[in-house]
Amino acid sequence: MKTVQPRLGGRPTREEAASLAGKILDEARAAFAKKGIANASIEEIAARQAISKHTLYRRYANKQALLEAVVERDLTRFRAALAQAAKEHEEPLLALHAIAFRYFQFGTDRDYSAFYLSVTAEAVLSASLRERLAIWSSAALEPMVGAIIAAQQSGVLIAADASELCGVLVDLLEGANNRVRLGLCDNPDEAECRRVFESRWTIFQTAMKPKSN
Repeated sequence: MKTVQPRLGGRPTREEAASLAGKILDEARAAFAKKGIANASIEEIAARQAISKHTLYRRYANKQALLEAVVERDLTRFRAALAQAAKEHEEPLLALHAIAFRYFQFGTDRDYSAFYLSVTAEAVLSASLRERLAIWSSAALEPMVGAIIAAQQSGVLIAADASELCGVLVDLLEGANNRVRLGLCDNPDEAECRRVFESRWTIFQTAMKPKSN
């Protein structure tokens, strides 16, 4: 087995730089979730990674840039997960169902959702943050909107603005997420989570089903 010797100095390798970037974003995400964006400290984030604040500032000019990097990484992973879920089924409504369930799974993860709940709370009093949040949300939900359009084209969902239908579905899913997240159990029962999701999905599907002539 090959042993990698620690480097004693000089510029970090590409792999080392990528690893450090990932750790910084992990640390920043945790700090933003725990303390909020306004109260999170760049100095503390740097110190917890045993780097100087100047090293961090060379990568991210300010706290906003660091926040953008955290969200951009999340968006990439989130969109990829939704797109992968859609590939599980050729039938448009089943593909949308799979996407909706994957969204629900993300939202019921307390560690994942704590960050976005913190951002949302601060956005209530910050117009600029609300604007950024709207842009991030729109980008994140593009796979779901696309699946809704495909389902509409196949005739299984009503002909209406796809973004509006997406908003209704997300509202139902967020209500379900809150019910699970705020439950007393640290590890929610998988069968119960599935039941909660399916009940919301049934409401959406029933309400958005085209009326027969």
